[in-house]
Amino acid sequence: MSLKTVVSAVLKSGLALAVCCGLHAAPAVAAPQNAAQTSAPDQAEGYQYKLGTGDKVQITTFGEPSLSGAFDVSGSGMVAIPLVGEVRARGLTTVEFGHAVEDVLRDGFLKDPKVSVEVMNYRPFYILGEVTKPGEYPYSNGLTVLNAVATANGFTYRADTHHVLIKRANENAEHQVELNTMTTVEPGDTIRIKERYF
Repeated sequence: MSLKTVVSAVLKSGLALAVCCGLHAAPAVAAPQNAAQTSAPDQAEGYQYKLGTGDKVQITTFGEPSLSGAFDVSGSGMVAIPLVGEVRARGLTTVEFGHAVEDVLRDGFLKDPKVSVEVMNYRPFYILGEVTKPGEYPYSNGLTVLNAVATANGFTYRADTHHVLIKRANENAEHQVELNTMTTVEPGDTIRIKERYF
């Protein structure tokens, strides 16, 4: 038997073994597809900001300048719109609030109102404890706790720089979280920098 015949026989038997045992590329291709399908819902789920006291919103009622303008969310969580009255905003997203305004306008004002809402100014955040200048400060998009501390002129020498206490605007209790460059602040949050223990 020639060398060429032996090599050919070995290759054929190896191919038959691979087919028999299912050693082909199909499962490897299927795995990434399944992974993508699993992660897609997570990518679609995003944080939706809820309006609250201290926010300032721009309401645009298409074709109706008298029903458009900049309005503050009051202490009671309402927005007072001229000719319309008060519409609840607290706890709603901008889209939900826009629909609420449309419902009010549809009831005796306009036949088919189209309303858009955007946040002009977010409610402030508060920082307390071991910072140089504790107090109330304006919120900006993408704010982190370290940015907030810098706004308050930095930590005091007694500050715990590893953990921070945060009370979200819609919660009643503080939560301790690790303090790092990714620790975020939301509008209306109260941040408390603790004293470190030696």
